Formats: sequence, C-alpha cells, structure tokens
Amino acid sequence: MTRFLWDKFSKDYLETFLSSSGDVKTSLDVTAETQEIDVYFRPTSPEMPPELGLLGKLAQTPCLLEPYRNPVTIEGILACLSKLLTVREQLQREAHRHQQPLLAENIPRLWILTPTASQRIITAFSALNNPDWGEGIYFLPPALTTSLIVLHQLPETPETLWLRLLGRGGTRTRAIDELEALSPSHPFKSASLKLLYNLSRNLQALPKRTQEERKFIMRLAPLYEQ
Repeated sequence: MTRFLWDKFSKDYLETFLSSSGDVKTSLDVTAETQEIDVYFRPTSPEMPPELGLLGKLAQTPCLLEPYRNPVTIEGILACLSKLLTVREQLQREAHRHQQPLLAENIPRLWILTPTASQRIITAFSALNNPDWGEGIYFLPPALTTSLIVLHQLPETPETLWLRLLGRGGTRTRAIDELEALSPSHPFKSASLKLLYNLSRNLQALPKRTQEERKFIMRLAPLYEQ
C-alpha cells in the first residue's frame, strides 16, 4: 500500500508540473503484457517554464519518466529499457504507416529517477556522468537514449528542487525546507504543497507507518498552519 501511495504521488506530481507545457500520459499501458509507463511526456510549448529548472530541461524533448521510491535495481532498469524499446517500436510502425522516417527528435529519452544508486549499478550499464549536466546524472550508451538521475547526488540548488522533492530521507526533508522558504507567489509552490499534503493524509490513514513516513508527516504538519 505504501508503495502505491508513493507511486501515485510521483505520477501526479510530475503531471502537475508538466501538463501546462505538453501532453502528459501517466500509467500508460504499452503492450498486451501490460507494461506500464509511469509518465510519458511530449512537449507542445516551445519553451518550458524557467522555474522548473532541471525538470524543465529533462522535458524539453519527448521523454519517459520513471520515478522509483526505493533504489532502482538492475532488473528495474532493464524493465524500464523494455518499455522504452516498446515505445520506439510503436513510433517506428506509426512512421512507417505514414511513409515517413522516425526523426531523432521524436524518439523519447528515458529518465530513471532513483533516490540512490550503487556504483555497481552505474558500472553495470556503462553509465557516465556528463559534466554539462552536473553531478548525479548518468548517461547510458547513446543508442539507448537513457539516463539515470541519482536524486541524493544532485547539487542542492533551486534548479534541482523539484526533482529532489521526489527523493527520500534527508534529501527530501531539505527540499521541503527550501519549498517552505519560497515566496507564496511562486508558480509551483502551492500545487506542490497540495500534493505533499495529500500524500501525508494518505500515509496517516495507514494502519502502520515506517519511521521515515512518520518523520515526513511531522515535517509537513507545521505547513498546514501557514
């Protein structure tokens, strides 16, 4: 149940931020075996809102977003790659029906968001950090159009705030502190707080909660009064 609540929060959260700038589909089934993509985004606006920072940069081109509540495993990355390849096959068939080539800019990039990742995981997929993107972002070999974002490694700057709120433990707690400090007029503060409140209420309704979940609920409690 807890995993379901966090998964739903992540999907609703990303949809809230991206829906004004393009077509967002969540929980999208892509095969008869019911492979489900968490978020499939295709931009329709020429520019993303600058306030989105790194999240907006990810969404400048078509993308699949797969946020993980727990550290992603090798099997989890392989499952995400399978979804990506299925989408690419569907796009290729659609282009063929229209007798058109599948343009590179229409091929989605897969962004896997994980709270942490071991060096073993990163090495297993020959993933490399690109200095142009900063710390915590690892690119798999180019043909795979896939990147791994390790949330706890992201620099704690305003640009990364909206992604770090999807992290865990201290990473998320410090991101909530930053969110609280934003001006009330910030275009995304109210919406993100509402989603966090909803998650907190759902967690409170569970018969049992982990220590991390109790801390999360306690951290949000003072914000209800603001």
